Amino acid sequence: MKIVCVGDAYITPAMMREGVASYINADDCLEVLFWGQEDRESMRDTVRFIETGHRDSLPLPSGLEETIQDAELLIVHLCPVTRNLLDNAPKLKAVLSCRGGTENIDVEAATERGIIVSNNPAHNANAVAEYTLGLILCETRNICRSHFALKNGQWRKEYPNTASTIHELKDMTVGIIGFGSVGRLVAAKLQALGCRILVSDPFYKDAGQSIVPLERLLQESDVVTLHARAECAIIGDREFALMKPTAVLINTARAHLIDTEALRRALDQGKLMSAALDVFDTEPDIPEFLRHYDNVTITSHRAGDTINSYKDAPAFAMSNYLGFLDGKPLSFWINQKQLQSLG
Repeated sequence: MKIVCVGDAYITPAMMREGVASYINADDCLEVLFWGQEDRESMRDTVRFIETGHRDSLPLPSGLEETIQDAELLIVHLCPVTRNLLDNAPKLKAVLSCRGGTENIDVEAATERGIIVSNNPAHNANAVAEYTLGLILCETRNICRSHFALKNGQWRKEYPNTASTIHELKDMTVGIIGFGSVGRLVAAKLQALGCRILVSDPFYKDAGQSIVPLERLLQESDVVTLHARAECAIIGDREFALMKPTAVLINTARAHLIDTEALRRALDQGKLMSAALDVFDTEPDIPEFLRHYDNVTITSHRAGDTINSYKDAPAFAMSNYLGFLDGKPLSFWINQKQLQSLG
């Protein structure tokens, strides 16, 4: 089998090679290419360009169109996989993405050609879950605010949640909206700390979890954390009105899940104790008002950024596909139903 991997500034060619190498046989052929800018900061603009629908206007890596002609497997992270590229790949059986999003892959064109497409939405799940736990602790125990005060010469004793008393996590109810890979890991970590967990997810049903309507979750939770992949806002004026005025809101998922102006109104009207946000609609620019609230913690989209989340992804992609060839279910098979309907 000929395998082509395309690395970038995040998942480097070395990571690709290392992750795949232990899964290939002596008669397999592995080629590894590089795509994009050399530094990660420059690549951030390219990522935004891809995620806003401009995949097909980006250049392909040098040599990819030639080497893919006899390849059976393509593993990518951010590299565009276009219709024109797939036209050049008559032997290709599968495209494996090392990331959760598939905006860089023309899934429709792959499906038309009978090519499997899978992704890896769990590649940074543990990283995001850990970061979420960190933000919850920062908000409920005022870690960032205390740090900032000391850096500015103030020994601070009063905080936004001082009047309502500062509780330990073991006394709190945490509402998790969205119970995919990240949400489940957040629940496991919080349960180990003694939290009561409520989950709202219309697509998840498990007798072992407290699955509740969103309204009840908002009314009962001391902390609400977002881990959904919805296309529109989940938290707006109506939802803020349901929440406890002592509640904390955490978002490490997607910026658009919170109506930004509704958040401003909730903060102004005391409908929310505090918020911690790691994602914004117009990064690196953020809504100016967020800088001026003492009870808002903001971080620069760092939740999924660990070496583990990148270096482990190619190995998962390869093992997932080889397991499928051995008769096991393929995890995160994007176009399974479409291919099966084509026979």
